[in-house]
Amino acid sequence: MKLKRRQFLIFSGLSTIASSFLGWKLKHQNYENPFLETAVAANPKSKDLLLRFVSVADTGTGARGQYSVAKAMNSYHQKKPYDLVVLAGDNIYNNGEIEKIEAVFEKPYQPLLKKGVKFHACLGNHDIRTENGDPQVKYPGFNMQGKRYYTFSKNNVQFFALDTNGNADWKNQLIWLEKELSSSKAKWKIVFGHHQIYASGHYGTNSKLIQTFTPLFKKYGVQLYINGHEHHYERTRDINGTTYLICGAGAGNRPVGRSEWTEYSTSNLSFAAYNVYADRIEISGIGTDNKVFDQGVVKL
Repeated sequence: MKLKRRQFLIFSGLSTIASSFLGWKLKHQNYENPFLETAVAANPKSKDLLLRFVSVADTGTGARGQYSVAKAMNSYHQKKPYDLVVLAGDNIYNNGEIEKIEAVFEKPYQPLLKKGVKFHACLGNHDIRTENGDPQVKYPGFNMQGKRYYTFSKNNVQFFALDTNGNADWKNQLIWLEKELSSSKAKWKIVFGHHQIYASGHYGTNSKLIQTFTPLFKKYGVQLYINGHEHHYERTRDINGTTYLICGAGAGNRPVGRSEWTEYSTSNLSFAAYNVYADRIEISGIGTDNKVFDQGVVKL
């Protein structure tokens, strides 16, 4: 009996020591385990992200479709914050009347605007019906720098906004574009305008803009062109170094087909989201159900 009691006391003592050590270990494990401290930092996708932004076009109706896409854009922001939206024209339907700006821009995107998200716009064909679009050019919320074509940079990504309307100052704009592209030191060059270049929808491919822009895109390494005008979503394959992305289903939609260079197309109401890294741009097409329906990669 004495032996058993002695064994019991010994085992009880060891158990107490072990419990004390385990408690200390649990209390201090976050400090002792370097993996736990650096797990988030070690995620390469969060570590080397240069820029996240979204694009949408043909939005300015103030109707249910626009609000549905705007809600999806806000939901995406809650999960993956961004501070830049490319607004690729037809910002105010039907005739570009600036007095509608509250109904077709400030209210639908109020949650994003309150969070400091900046919209950078270009002019669409509906926008120039009133005073040739000048009120929109001057409107602070569109961040157009008071110009019909302009450029801005964020984190080694340079954007070039164009006026692709028929009455644009084409001669001077093209001189400006080539000068800006040739002098750009940015790793990523992204051009956006309202009108389509390659498309499989209502208007189809624009042979005039192919002749005008694609030689410059190839010469100066433009990796991505974003546009609206066609009321659908369409992503092309790499065409001579450039991917063409249509995001014109921001409020309404029209049927779309496919072409030999089409990677993905849909008429669903949607917007596009972009994660820019040092060596690639990841593109996602996102619908009003908040689901990603398309994913593509633009490589450097």
